[in-house]
Amino acid sequence: MLSRIPAADHRLVRWLALAVLITQSLISVTGSVVRVTGSGLGCPTWPQCFPGSMVPVDHPEVATLHQVIEFGNRTLTGLVGFVALACLIAAWRVRPHRPRLVKLALIMPLGVLAQAVIGGITVLVDLSWWSVSIHFMASAVLIWLAAYLFKAAGEGDEPATPVLPARMRRLLVALTAVTAAMLVAGTLVTAAGPHAGDADTPRLVVPVPTLVQVHGLLVMAYVCLLAVFGVWLRGARPTGALLKAYGAACVLVLAQGALGSAQYVLGVPGALVVLHVLGSTLVITATALLWCESRYRGPVPRVPAGESAEPVPA
Repeated sequence: MLSRIPAADHRLVRWLALAVLITQSLISVTGSVVRVTGSGLGCPTWPQCFPGSMVPVDHPEVATLHQVIEFGNRTLTGLVGFVALACLIAAWRVRPHRPRLVKLALIMPLGVLAQAVIGGITVLVDLSWWSVSIHFMASAVLIWLAAYLFKAAGEGDEPATPVLPARMRRLLVALTAVTAAMLVAGTLVTAAGPHAGDADTPRLVVPVPTLVQVHGLLVMAYVCLLAVFGVWLRGARPTGALLKAYGAACVLVLAQGALGSAQYVLGVPGALVVLHVLGSTLVITATALLWCESRYRGPVPRVPAGESAEPVPA
């Protein structure tokens, strides 16, 4: 079946990889809209919206707006899966064949399926805080890998050659670990806060100020590590792409810190929560690209002159 599809161009794969990254981020943002509007149980069953119906139906106990928001989020999952599958097919059909690119592209549709299952479990356990936290962290991992896929589509498959000294690479490992911890702490703040996705959902019984302090300390640790990285970067002869990724990470984490502080002072308004989740997806992407740009894998492979881009039939 795939053999009948024309060979793909690397530029197509890269554009599709960017579309995967955007849609993976978008589904996280729309998930936050579901949560802050209290629409998490707008479709109270899974995989059906209501027993016997895949789509919303009139129901005296469930507001129409909540149904539309939750069902819209579920429908967007189909778009995310379609884009991920298209990217996988293009990666498979690119010439010369690139097993590493195909493996990275394969993770995306599999990840969408896993997310759909996690989302279903979240509904079935009535939006328990731990399930919502796992749901977001799974999205964070997929966004990171989508950024990695985007980078891989525009580079070669040679063994990774570091472009930074060992101490800076170790600092990037620490930065990545702090990023993960920062995101987990953020999900716990949400778990204890007012936006559960449904008014009757039990919350995490931990004082919100305590969790906010932990989250804030991790943000400060991220900023400090980034500052040290920047000082060392001055003598490392960085590439333009590495400088751009570093600059983006600096701007985004500072903006996120300011936005998070505003949320806390203003009583966590829903609109700022959605913006904060959007900022989180951008911080994940910038940090992932910073990691990717610290290594060089050579130029994009090309079909040798005189050879056909199409595979020879068996």
